[in-house]
Amino acid sequence: MPTFFLTALRKDGKMSQGERNLQSKYGTSRRAEAFYNNQMLDYLNTDMAQFISEQEMVFVATSDSNGNCDNTFRAGDAGFVRVLDERTLMYPEYRGNGVMASLGNISENPHIGLMFIDFFDHHIGLHVNGTAEILENDALSTLGIDDTTISKLHQEENGRAERWVIIRVDEAYIHCSKHIPHLVKKSEVIDWGTDDEKKKGGDFFNVRQRK
Repeated sequence: MPTFFLTALRKDGKMSQGERNLQSKYGTSRRAEAFYNNQMLDYLNTDMAQFISEQEMVFVATSDSNGNCDNTFRAGDAGFVRVLDERTLMYPEYRGNGVMASLGNISENPHIGLMFIDFFDHHIGLHVNGTAEILENDALSTLGIDDTTISKLHQEENGRAERWVIIRVDEAYIHCSKHIPHLVKKSEVIDWGTDDEKKKGGDFFNVRQRK
């Protein structure tokens, strides 16, 4: 296994009281302390940034102001989630179903959890938790990105990015490979932003029949 994410730094104040209570109840405090000390950072190190730059998918967890949760899947070309610096990353929002569930949650509650999993090569995962904000294309310069880099972003996205989600990193840590399945990638052409019902999956779960 590659030595991903092994440079650690003690990060106090990010663990929930619920974590601590259950560690004490179930006798896992010693193991948890070792994990906090050796596997968790409050920034993205070089290995984490490289790992993210290779990924074509990420699972995104958000919740609204009442704590009602939502989990979604985002995908793009390899590196579609960009690491701006060790404490900041961003990903594009493409045309979807118009519901805006994740963005709606972020507008009420900025806390976000990202889960990157490499099913194909390293069979390892990376959690990144932090706070998010929605940024329109015409406001990218507020991140300190120069015009040349902004033009490159638009060119790489081929006009697909309707807006961006910016994440300030609070914690980053490994997800072990023990139960991550080893998958084989198939070559296919992806029609990004399509409204073709068949390509989008149609009524796969037969919801319309109930109405």
